[in-house]
Amino acid sequence: MSAQTQAQGGPAPLVIVGTGLAGYTVAREWRKLDSETPLVLLSRDDGRFYSKPALSNALAQKKEPDQLATFDAAAMATQLRARIATHCDVRRLLPDAHSIVLDSGEVLRYRALVLATGADARRVPIEGDGADDVLSVNDLADYVRFRETLRTCRSVAILGAGLIGCEFANDLVAAGHAVTLVDPADAPLSRLLPSEAAAVFGRALAAAGIDLRAGVSVNSIARCPRGYRLLLSDGTRLDADVVLSAIGLAPRIALARDAGLEVADGIVTDAWCRTSAPDIYALGDCAAIDGRVRPYVLPIMHAARALAQGLAGKLTRVEFPAMPVIVKTPAIPAVVVTPAAQGRWSTTVGMGDAPHAARALCEDPETGRITGFALLDAATAEKASLLKAMAPA
Repeated sequence: MSAQTQAQGGPAPLVIVGTGLAGYTVAREWRKLDSETPLVLLSRDDGRFYSKPALSNALAQKKEPDQLATFDAAAMATQLRARIATHCDVRRLLPDAHSIVLDSGEVLRYRALVLATGADARRVPIEGDGADDVLSVNDLADYVRFRETLRTCRSVAILGAGLIGCEFANDLVAAGHAVTLVDPADAPLSRLLPSEAAAVFGRALAAAGIDLRAGVSVNSIARCPRGYRLLLSDGTRLDADVVLSAIGLAPRIALARDAGLEVADGIVTDAWCRTSAPDIYALGDCAAIDGRVRPYVLPIMHAARALAQGLAGKLTRVEFPAMPVIVKTPAIPAVVVTPAAQGRWSTTVGMGDAPHAARALCEDPETGRITGFALLDAATAEKASLLKAMAPA
């Protein structure tokens, strides 16, 4: 049954575009407050509910891809008392008509519309006949394909030593794969960690067996009889059975942009998740809430709870407290709270018999107040006390 047919014969529904963490969470939170208004969710894929962060450590947990999904679309529809249209794309938004046009050509009116469309894996132009074969993992379907490829592969080259690249590298090397991690920055997690802590993190990855190639980029990827040959910017060559790109995400803004909504790095919203069009909201990886894209789990949860209140009639500003980012790398666990503004970093390395332990604190140069931190290895035990120190008086 189509989404349009489902919605006919009654009041216009709340429509949520996207069934990732953001879409499903705002639906759940809103259903706690409104049990009567019709609800329609539109999914580009099969609508299964799963934890996207779990994709980068499923090997270590010995989980097959199908085990990562906890509920299918039918179960989610029952839980949410909703109608979920799967394998359904939105072709156009018609803000003035409070309607959307589906890829089937059907038109669906909405009471309010929530855009939780997520983001696409970024790609950089690379020369060579193997460049188009580079894999990325941005959803469960991608991960299924990646795991199938791994069954006949031993060596993996990962492009990008950010959060996801490092987590995949640790997961793969722990499962017995030969892993090379390539990044133009001088150290891994360069956007999350201050330089001294990033260097410690890199040494720990190397000690775990990961071949870290920092400070270089990939110029070309050529197909070989088995696998690929990568030419790096320092002139060296690297052979790998499979190449995985993990260089970040690009918010999906085309649908909103084409409808005349304000966009920048993401779909622009205010602090109440309201876009520039009446009754259209956005959150999650696609949204720049109050001027900033916040792609991690905790910001999405905070935004979903506030938006649900607003959709139920109680306008609620999204408040983002200090939200730690957990880096799932057993070789060197890390917890990071990124400061909202520039500050003065100080880093202490080594704690007793833990050479990879590090504590980096960011302080406001005027007040001395801690505004962010990065904790590695044994130092992660200090997370709770530092969060308490950062809490408003």
